[in-house]
Order: sequence, then C-alpha cells, then structure tokens
Amino acid sequence: MNYTTDCLIIGSGAAGLTLALTLAKKAKVIVLSKENVCAGSTNYAQGGIAGVYNIKDDDDSIQAHIKDTCIAGGFLCDEKTVEFVAKNAHDAIQWLIDEGVPFDLKETKVEDEQSPYHLHREGGHSHRRIFHAEDHTGKSIQETLVERARENKNITILENHNAIDLITTHKLGLVGNRVVGAYVLDTNTNHVITINAKFIALCTGGASKVYQYTCNPEVSSGDGIAMAYRAGCRVANMEFNQFHPTTLYCDADRNFLLTEALRGEGAQLKRPDGTRFMQDYDDRLELAPRDIVARAIDHEMKKLGAHCMYLDISFKEPEFVKKHFPTIYERCLKVGIDITKQPIPIVPAAHFTCGGIMVDKKARTDIDGLYAIGECAYTGLHGANRLASNSLLECVVYGKAAAENILKHIDDEEFDTVEIKDWDESQVTNSDEEVIITHNWHELRLTMWDYVGIVRTNKRLERAMHRIEMLKKEVSEYYSNFRVSRNLLELRNLLAVAEIIVKSAMKRHESRGLHYNLDYPNTEEKSGPTILKPNE
Repeated sequence: MNYTTDCLIIGSGAAGLTLALTLAKKAKVIVLSKENVCAGSTNYAQGGIAGVYNIKDDDDSIQAHIKDTCIAGGFLCDEKTVEFVAKNAHDAIQWLIDEGVPFDLKETKVEDEQSPYHLHREGGHSHRRIFHAEDHTGKSIQETLVERARENKNITILENHNAIDLITTHKLGLVGNRVVGAYVLDTNTNHVITINAKFIALCTGGASKVYQYTCNPEVSSGDGIAMAYRAGCRVANMEFNQFHPTTLYCDADRNFLLTEALRGEGAQLKRPDGTRFMQDYDDRLELAPRDIVARAIDHEMKKLGAHCMYLDISFKEPEFVKKHFPTIYERCLKVGIDITKQPIPIVPAAHFTCGGIMVDKKARTDIDGLYAIGECAYTGLHGANRLASNSLLECVVYGKAAAENILKHIDDEEFDTVEIKDWDESQVTNSDEEVIITHNWHELRLTMWDYVGIVRTNKRLERAMHRIEMLKKEVSEYYSNFRVSRNLLELRNLLAVAEIIVKSAMKRHESRGLHYNLDYPNTEEKSGPTILKPNE
C-alpha cells in the first residue's frame, strides 16, 4: 500500500514526535518507526533534559548553560546555535510539561522558589538544571508523546517500516534537488512501498551500532545520515562519537547504561582494589565531561589489564538510592548486584553521535524540503563532545523550529507531490546466503571498535578504511542482486557511516574532545567542524 502525505517523519523518538504533534494542527503526517514506536533511543534516556527553567533556582543562568556546553564541546560548538538552544530551553520544557510529561517535583516546596521541580546535576554542568522523571526520563517523554500522537487524527504511525532511500527530483531527472518521497520496506509484509510527501524529516537517531559495544538500542544504525549523504547532503563532525563512560559490565545485560546522574549525586569511580582514580585525570573528578571520564576508565583498564572498573554509590542511604534510581536498582538486582551494598562493574560503550547531517536553525538540510532533527543532525550544539542531557533538549527545540518553518510553506506550489514509480524488484531474487550479512556485520563493528574507538592512530584508521572498502564492495554486489531485508539495509547504512567516520577522523590532525589520536596528541589553536561533501 502506497501513501501520500504532507510530511513524512522517519523516526518516532522525541524529535519525530515533537515535529509530528506540532505539525498535526494543520497538516497530515506519517511517522515511520523501524520497530515498535518506542524502540528508539529516547525511550532509553535515563538522565533527563537540561535547561534553565527558572533563574532564581540555584542562581543558574542561560549564560552558564552556554558556557558549560562550549567547555564540554571542546570549544568546537557553534556559539550561536548553543545560545539559540539554551534560550529556547524554557519553552521546550514547558511544552513537554503541558503535554503531560511527569517530571519529578521537589519533596518540600520553598516559598520564594518559583519552580517546583527537582533538578539533577550531571557531569560538565555547573548547576542543577536537569529535569527528570526518576531515572527513566526518556521513557516518560516517549510514552507521553506517543499517547498524544495516537490521539491525533492527523498523525498516522506506521510501525515496522524501514526507510530504504530518499527520492529526489534530481534522481527522477527533474529540475533541482528537492525531496519528493521515500522507498520504504514494510517488514510486516516484506514488500517495498512508496510514500509521496511534500516534506520529509529525518529523525532517525545516531549510528552507535557501528561499534561492537554500545548502550544504544538495535535501531541506531545511522540510517538517516547514510540516506541523506547518498542523496547529496553534507555531513559534519562525524569523527566525534561519544562513548558513555559507565555501561553495566555483565554478560547477562550488556547494553544497560548507568546514568550520568549517579555521579551527579556523588557516585565514585573506583579501581578493582577499591581506590578512586579520577583525581589523577581531572580536578572535576567524577563530574568531568564524558570524554575525559571515558578515556580515564579506558586507560585504567589497559594499565591494570582489568576487564572493568567500578561505580560506587553504596555509601548513600539505601532509600535515597532506591527513590532516585529505581530502574537502575531493579535492573542491577536482577543480575545479582545490589547497588545499595556494592559497587557496580562498568565499561565505556558507544553512546551518542555528535556529528551528522548539516542543518540550519530551522533544521533544513542541503536538499529542499528535507529536514533533519535530533541525533542524526549536526546543528553545532555539541561540538567535540555532547554535554549531558542536551540531546533531548535539542530534539524538542529543533522539532518545534522545523514545524514552524514547514507550516509556513505547506501550501507552496513548489512542494506539490510528483509522480513516483514503484520500487522495481523484478531483477532480484531471495537470498539463500544471509550468513554473509551476519559475518560482515560483525566484522565491521569489531573493526570500528578496535581501530576507530576511544583512542586512535593514523595506522589504525588506515586499516579500518581498507577493510571498510572491501566490505562495501561485497555488500554493494549483494544489494544489487537480492531482495532487501532489514539486516541488509542496516549493514549498507552502517558501512556508509563507518566510511564517513573514518574519513572525518583522518581529516582532523589534532586531539579534541571525543577524537583522541596518539599521532596528533595536541589541540590546535584554531579549529572548525570537519565537513564532508558527497562524492568528494
């Protein structure tokens, strides 16, 4: 079944649903979800959403939020973007409150304080400014926005639909380069459908699945970044992939992230012998930005030959821990770890893609009618490292900005739909060699982990590029001869993203933020974003 709509939104997290709900007042919207509607990264965000809501609380300020963001970003942030996001934080958070997100309230209300909300502090933040719903903020936001979306007659949610590629006027041999639709694999039926749309928004999340170890959900395969790059969009800063310092080290639960807020509430990083080590790396100790903490943990593990380090909050009152971190407490208890009595074994894991598709303040890409919002986009907010809890804020601020721009042009004649031919699979057959995809999948992710991980060298990057090029040839031939599947589409996209990451890393001749190259250990005095153009 083919569809026609005003706006096709690929991705169903905070970015996509913010856009959908704001657009649906005047436009018809289709939201695609690769799995169920709650499968994306938003649902797993524990910490919260950062923003200065009321300056009277703890003497915080928008300028302080801007400063913290730029410091964490290795001074590679676009300052105008940071200011734009920080200034719109109050309205973004208020919109979520109005939609019904149940942020935690203070236990006792102080008369001269205007804000009733309990705020966390996380690494890199100079003040408590993290709005949260216990330790499952993302889940609360996701469920609230999904509920609002399902109530709206102008929003159609298509679950188990995997976007294949964007369709542009350039690809159709028409004038210009405007997006007009997308080919989508309906994994319920295994048939490819066509969706015509005046506007398309890529809200597909990041690409951390390109690494062997990640705390991201299965859907984080860089689909939007790869599709946009193939269609002709520039990408930027893809060498900066954030590794979350504290992921649970346990065979029974390998992808569980332990929120930054644990360290914000006093949790300490320790060696296997129980001694602390962050004092050897940064004056901010456990509250240093994530890149510093991740490298410290990585260095300690390599130095000691240890499989993991430890995060300890057991010296806090048990009721405090259970109240503020109930999800973490229960999840760890299931694998035999009582965090009120013992330290938690942890390792770093790939967590957030700081670069992405280049967009302006209205989330517009290089292609007319195509927008990118959230983790798949490069706005300039994160620079060389993302400040904790700025990501959900970016989703809502840019989701609202994109909606405002789309609604201004919803009736423009230039965005009328055009005829698109159906997907042609008459020359392909079903594959009887799925093992090739599985094997190449594992080889790519291990290559990226070993050679393009927390610490890099020129030789490691060259080795990674050589292997990626070989895998790309194999997968390209496979893609041309067999019917598409979700695994094949994700592998194709991950290979494209891996190549972009390595090319970007090769272009940066310094160490800054999340990109640490032993051959270029110093930070350059003047530096800007790494920008890649397709076919360069």
